[in-house]
Amino acid sequence: MIEITKMNGQKVLVNPDLIELVEETPDTVMTLTTGRKIIVKESRQDVKNLVKLYRKDIFAN
Repeated sequence: MIEITKMNGQKVLVNPDLIELVEETPDTVMTLTTGRKIIVKESRQDVKNLVKLYRKDIFAN
């Protein structure tokens, strides 16, 4: 799971396997495969880096 921050400051964990799309419009909007959209404080690049770190950690073990 990756930790992201919603616009209200609440931190939540998201399964990166469910992320379908990340857009900056200018807010960063994550669209999940379930159809749910989450507006987050992190940039598109930050989300990408979090997913990459998650995957590296999973495959390293």
